[in-house]
Amino acid sequence: MVDKLLSYGIWYSGGVLYLGLFLVLLRQGRWKRLKNVFFYIASLLAFDVVGRQYFLYRYGWSSREYAYFFWLTDVLLALAAFLVVCSFFRRACLREEKMWRFLRLMLAFVFILVVGISLISLSRHYDQLLTRFIIEFQQNLYFTCLVLNTLLYLLMQQIESADDELGLLVCGMGMQFAGPAAGMALLYLSPGQQYARSLYTYLHPLCTLGMLLTWFYAVSRLEKRAPAPASGEIESVPVLAEATLPGFK
Repeated sequence: MVDKLLSYGIWYSGGVLYLGLFLVLLRQGRWKRLKNVFFYIASLLAFDVVGRQYFLYRYGWSSREYAYFFWLTDVLLALAAFLVVCSFFRRACLREEKMWRFLRLMLAFVFILVVGISLISLSRHYDQLLTRFIIEFQQNLYFTCLVLNTLLYLLMQQIESADDELGLLVCGMGMQFAGPAAGMALLYLSPGQQYARSLYTYLHPLCTLGMLLTWFYAVSRLEKRAPAPASGEIESVPVLAEATLPGFK
């Protein structure tokens, strides 16, 4: 009974924060300045809050339809998170074009490396090609995003960035990645242990709540302090060829 109340409380709190942040970004056209953040929040709201609950109530927890939708949307959200981190790198290096050109190549190489490592894992699981690749790719990409986000935070300290809003957005993203990464690591280290599964169940949504609260403060309280792009400078550019994520130009 207590577990159900706690789960419902966390889920409804997350839903309220998702919707609240979404509306704050819509108000007075703030989403135009933070298109990457707006796109990511809209994706989380559509897939995590609305889509998964629809499939859960329509087909049930143990259904194949819900399982496929869950993992496919998890991959899409991981890809969106990776592109958001890349856009944060671009914003941090807005006046460091030489550094950005190097980082852009590095980020593209990292993405290709993650895909390659995930494909290698298929050699041991021929009977589960699609499902195994999806899970491996999603997990590898989350760990990669956590490392990249940490490197971005260190980079901002090195260049002494005065962008307080970006600093909070990066910290919030770190919370979002820390939950799945720590939970997955715990599941690997403690296979079959019930406490590991229980901790993973609560760790991910709690870290997401931390991210949403941090982003809500950054967007609603620090908007006027965020530095505007210099005249003639590109606010963001794609990391990979043909990238069209909102927030990239």
